[in-house]
Amino acid sequence: MHKKLMAVAVAGTLAAPLLAVAQSTVQIYGRVTYEYGVADGGDRYDSTDYADTPGGSAIGFKGVESLGGGMSAWFQCETSADIRGFDTVGLCSRNSAVGFRGGFGNIYFGKWDTPMKKALNVGSVGGEETGLLGMSFLPFGGSGGTSSSPEASGSGGLSRERWKRRETCLTTYDTPSWGGFQLMGAFSCKNRPFDEGLSDGVANSDTRIWSVAASYVNGPFGIAAGYEEHKNFGAIGDPTGGKSDKGYGGGISWTFANSIQVGATYLRREWELLGGDLKKDTATIGVEWNIAGPHEIHAQYAWAGDSKGGADVGLGGRGGAPAPGGGTGADAWSIAYQYAFSKRTTIKFGYVRVSNDSNSTSYYLGNAPRPLDAGENVDAYAFLIKHNF
Repeated sequence: MHKKLMAVAVAGTLAAPLLAVAQSTVQIYGRVTYEYGVADGGDRYDSTDYADTPGGSAIGFKGVESLGGGMSAWFQCETSADIRGFDTVGLCSRNSAVGFRGGFGNIYFGKWDTPMKKALNVGSVGGEETGLLGMSFLPFGGSGGTSSSPEASGSGGLSRERWKRRETCLTTYDTPSWGGFQLMGAFSCKNRPFDEGLSDGVANSDTRIWSVAASYVNGPFGIAAGYEEHKNFGAIGDPTGGKSDKGYGGGISWTFANSIQVGATYLRREWELLGGDLKKDTATIGVEWNIAGPHEIHAQYAWAGDSKGGADVGLGGRGGAPAPGGGTGADAWSIAYQYAFSKRTTIKFGYVRVSNDSNSTSYYLGNAPRPLDAGENVDAYAFLIKHNF
């Protein structure tokens, strides 16, 4: 009898971890990146070496539970992973949410990429997003964490210039995919005091994000369009109340012969400033060519047109816009060679150059910005390692 009880106890002890694993749906995943290069300091500064962890460097946990009837609950908590040891952010600092999905689509709540960002991503081909080799600053005002709520400290701030946003406190709904076609919509929470005692010249207390997009992605072809409004992002300086910003655009991509992907984006941004409206058109075109085996060439060109509108001032920030007038645009281009050691590990060697027009100082290199003189050009070269797990 004692031997039988002992056998049952031992079997139960050994089976418990296996049962826990079988019932658990939590996965650990992530990507670690490291970029190192030399950036041109322009006419007023020396060149400098610069290290970064761009390209979605993160560690995450995600899981799903079946609720029956084709519906499931899911969660994701993704945190930035800065192996330099510089950026010590809290948990769930990147795309993180909890939600429900099924035949009705997917509804979720948390910090996530906006539908507008998803639409622009469809055509963003051939360039890195951030870092010294980053190409998102000129056409999109950057790409990454933002917050329309003051409660989200360390989340990137208001960032009026940015339209590739990973926004805090979003409620997002994605429809099912109908043969590759999908609709997406999201809005942010207010999370402000009920009475803030506003006055002229201070930020509006009712800032919100509204973002919608439609996409069609099927096989080698993808196309998407989006619209986004940044409600009351400006100061209250006249009887009309707070100033809002609007943007619309999208992207398109096509893969040929399973080896050459081309893509393009377009974005129109409109800011309401105290002196009037400020408008800026931007675009990109890029290519990723798998030459043979592990060898690839990536290239992208980005363009920003002249600032237009009735504003008498410009918008600051990395990739903002000078006041309206001629010679207020810029362009940038990058080219890189990438070698894949495996499906999970790659290394890239690249060069990027940013050229401001004669009356522009708004555009500079990736995550190493410096004040520039009007019409100044800067460049950088770097290597970038990416490892997925």
